Amino acid sequence: MRLSQIRTYTVRPERLDEWVAKWRTLVVPLRQQFGFEISGSWVDRERSEHIWVISYDGDDSFEEANARYWASPQREAVNLDPSQFLLDEQVRQVETVL
Repeated sequence: MRLSQIRTYTVRPERLDEWVAKWRTLVVPLRQQFGFEISGSWVDRERSEHIWVISYDGDDSFEEANARYWASPQREAVNLDPSQFLLDEQVRQVETVL
């Protein structure tokens, strides 16, 4: 079953553009290698937020695929620590109805 998450990250204001650039060039391609689909990404500069939608439709669960991604040597090699950029993270699990 296809599962999607809407992720809203509150980013340190002085690092918002740097975060988005690193996310786009490092995180997105690796997520795609692990079978995830990124269907949209937005920045709310007024709130210093990065909002994006990630989906997974594989044989295993989203949680299992996500754990595999985070435990992978490829993710470790990215050398990107979100805690250096993010102040808060909200994740909403949603189902497609249209």
